[in-house]
Amino acid sequence: MKLSQFQFDLKREQIATQPPRWRDECRLMVLHKADGSIEHRLFKDIIDYFAPGDLFVLNDTKVFPAKLFGKKEKTGADIMVFLLRELGREQKLWDVIVEPARKIRIGNKLYFGEDESMVAEVIDNTTSRGRTLRFLYDGPYDEFKKALFDLGQTPVPEWVKETPDPEDAENFQTIFAAHEGAVSAPAAGLHFSRELFNRMILADIEKTFITVHMGIGHFRRVDVEDLSKHRMDGERMIISPEAAASINATKEAGHKILAVGVTVLRALETNVTTERRVRPSDTWTNKFIFPPYNFSIPDAFVSNFHLPESTMLMAEAAFGGYEPVMNAYRTALQEGYKFGPYGDALLIL
Repeated sequence: MKLSQFQFDLKREQIATQPPRWRDECRLMVLHKADGSIEHRLFKDIIDYFAPGDLFVLNDTKVFPAKLFGKKEKTGADIMVFLLRELGREQKLWDVIVEPARKIRIGNKLYFGEDESMVAEVIDNTTSRGRTLRFLYDGPYDEFKKALFDLGQTPVPEWVKETPDPEDAENFQTIFAAHEGAVSAPAAGLHFSRELFNRMILADIEKTFITVHMGIGHFRRVDVEDLSKHRMDGERMIISPEAAASINATKEAGHKILAVGVTVLRALETNVTTERRVRPSDTWTNKFIFPPYNFSIPDAFVSNFHLPESTMLMAEAAFGGYEPVMNAYRTALQEGYKFGPYGDALLIL
C-alpha cells in the first residue's frame, strides 16, 4: 500500500472542536465489511450489534496535562514543551518535544509558571525535535508532580483547536480512565457513558480493560510513500492476566470481541500466540497495522473518523478492507460526519 492511497480532501469545518452534549449520542456509521453495506445510527445503538457473552475491550489509560509553556533563559524566548514520558522519578527526568527546537541546546535552562518557579535543564538532544529535561525541584516527588501538572494544559491536538477550553480536562478523558500515562485520549473510548455501560450489563455484554499509553506517534506525519518503510513510535501496553483470561475465554466460547480504538487493536495483535490467544504482558509495542493484514483476535472494531494519510485510518482499512473503508469515508464526507477525537465513530463488523 502507498501513502497517497489514503489521501482525501477534509475541510476544516468537518473536524469536531467540541464533543457532543452527551457522550454516547455522536453519530455512528456501521460498515458491514462482507458486502460493504452501510448503516447510519447513534453511538448508543452499538449494543444492538452484539449478543450476550460478547466482549468489549477498552483502553483505560489516563491523559495527563502534557503541554507546558515557558521561557528560555537569557533571551526570554517563548517555548512550548510537550511532555512525552517520565524517564526517571528520582532524577525528575522527562522525555519531551520542544518547539521551536532550533533555539534549544544542551545546558539551556527553561522557566515555567508566572513566577518562573519551575525550572528545567536540557541535558540531552535525542532527535531533531526531542529532548531530555531534568527538572530542578527540591521538594518531595508528589509535590513536584502536582506543581508540574498544575502548569500543564490538556493536550488536545492543535488541528482540533489551538487553545484548550477548561472543559477539555474532562471532555478529553474517558469516564473509565484509571492509569496515567497518555498524551492523547483513546478517542473511541470517549463515546462510552455510564448509561451505555448500564445498558451493556442489562444485555449481558461483557467488558474488560487493558492499558495502552497513547503517544503522539499516531499523529506524526508519515513521510514515506511505501508504507512498509514507516516506523511507528513505541507505546507501553499492559494486558493483565485477568484481561487476557477474559479475552481468551470469549474466543473459546465463540463469542465476538470488539476492539475499542486503534490502541486496543494494536495491543491485541501484538502479543498473540500461534493458537490465536492473547498473552498477559507489560511491554512496549511499535506495531504498525496497514492493509493487507490478517487479524487474530478482534471480530469487530470501532474507531473515530481520522485524518487523511493517518496511521489510524490505515488500521481501519486493514480491518475493514481498503475499498469498503475508503468508501465509508467518502460517505462520511458527503453526509457531514465529524472527524477527529471529538468526532463521530465508525463500527466495522
